[in-house]
Amino acid sequence: MTLTCIAFVCSGNICRSPLAEAVFAHLVREAGHETEFDVESFGTGPWHVGEGADPRAQRTARAHGLLLSGTAQQITSGDFARLDLAVALDTKVAAALRQLAPTPADRAKVRLLREFDPGAVNKYDLDVPDPYYSGPDGFELAYQMIERSARRLLEALGRPLRA
Repeated sequence: MTLTCIAFVCSGNICRSPLAEAVFAHLVREAGHETEFDVESFGTGPWHVGEGADPRAQRTARAHGLLLSGTAQQITSGDFARLDLAVALDTKVAAALRQLAPTPADRAKVRLLREFDPGAVNKYDLDVPDPYYSGPDGFELAYQMIERSARRLLEALGRPLRA
């Protein structure tokens, strides 16, 4: 089976995208598909490059049995060459990714994570709100949206979850 390279992308790569990377990687391991995926995360901006995840995101991850161990990195147009899917956490990030993508084929790799969320009300409700300026509840809300969406994304990629 071919390796599928997926990047989760938010604005600064310290809150939502590291959570999404950890959740998806956990689901992949849990389902026994770890050799089939390369999972990473990025930000569209340079603000936090080299920093670890926001402590509130780390606490939320730990509360769900996950560890956020990476450091923030900024996506570049060159990254699209190896990516199969660039999963944006909100519509502004998706627009920035489409602008950064060097080819029409690369633009087609951009998807919104909540496109896969069974809890999304409609096509206008596809953002995972940025919890950076909120309290713990904002991080938990983001986690819940990410977890629901990541489960469906894995299934949409043809990788069944274990019961």
